[in-house]
Amino acid sequence: MPLVAVSVFKGRSPEQKHALLEAVHEALVSAFGIPEPDRNIRLNEYAPGDWLLPPGKTERYTLVEIHAFAGRSPEAKGALYARVVRNLGALGVEPSDVFVIVVEQPRENWGIRGGQRADLVDLGYKVKV
Repeated sequence: MPLVAVSVFKGRSPEQKHALLEAVHEALVSAFGIPEPDRNIRLNEYAPGDWLLPPGKTERYTLVEIHAFAGRSPEAKGALYARVVRNLGALGVEPSDVFVIVVEQPRENWGIRGGQRADLVDLGYKVKV
């Protein structure tokens, strides 16, 4: 159950925002094998003066921060990055305007399903993909 934050500049319609979140979720389902209903994705919107971007980035810049259980292979992470870029590209975001970071923590650092340590819970899916 990754926790995801997608950061963008303000100005998108509710439908466009939903499409961004769904694009990232689809990439997680595809690359990490998480169950489709397992989602915890939020959108952060910024005014132009509230975010200092790297050189060469546009107003379509999209930052995807994913906090996940440790254990995914480099190949699964690479597949995730490529899928996020592909999915966001279909929504008009250029590959050069996409930045994805995966921050991994051991499962015992997560309290889930009513405060249980995640390493003691049967997740119903594999983390080591």
